[in-house]
Amino acid sequence: MDTATRAAVTLLRQRGAAELPHPGGTLLAHLERVYETLRSWQVPDPVALAGLTHAAYGTDGFPEPLLAVTERPVLRAAIGEDAERIVYAYGGCDRGTVYPRLSEQDPVFHDRFTGLDHRLTAGDLRAFADITAANEIDVVTHNPDVMREAGDALWRLFNRMRDHLGEPAWQACVTTFAPQPDPPH
Repeated sequence: MDTATRAAVTLLRQRGAAELPHPGGTLLAHLERVYETLRSWQVPDPVALAGLTHAAYGTDGFPEPLLAVTERPVLRAAIGEDAERIVYAYGGCDRGTVYPRLSEQDPVFHDRFTGLDHRLTAGDLRAFADITAANEIDVVTHNPDVMREAGDALWRLFNRMRDHLGEPAWQACVTTFAPQPDPPH
C-alpha cells in the first residue's frame, strides 16, 4: 500500500468510515472495494484514490459526510490535489440535475454545495464516470434490493454515460446491468 493510500485509509478510519453501515458491511469496506475495482480497471492513481475517498464529503445518494467541505485541505493533504478535486466533483454532483445531461459530450455539472454550474475536464469527467460505475456496481452486488429497484435505471444511466466511461468500466456495467434475454422454453 503506497503512502497516499495509507494516509487515505487512516483518515477514513479516523472519521468513522469503519463504523458507518453501508451495503456489504461498512462504508470503509465499500470504499476499499471501489478502490480495488478501479485498480483492476487500471485507472490512474488519482482516480483510484478518489474512488477510495469518494464519499468523504457525502454524496447526493449518501448524505453522511466524513469531512466538511471546508476541510478540503485535510483530504488534499492525504490524497493529493488531483484526487481531491475529483472527490469534490463527485460529492458535489447534484444527481437529479446532472445525470440526465450525461449523454452530452461536455455536460454542465450543478454543484449541490455551492449551487453553481461548471464543467469538468475530460479527464475528471472520465474519473467521475468510472467511479460512479464502480460505486453502483458494488452497491447492487451487496444489496440485491437496489438491483431489483434501480437496476433498469442504472442501465439507462450507464448507457447515457457510455462515451465518458473507460472500456473496463463499460464492460463491467454491461455485465452487471444489461438486461438478460429470457431463457428459451
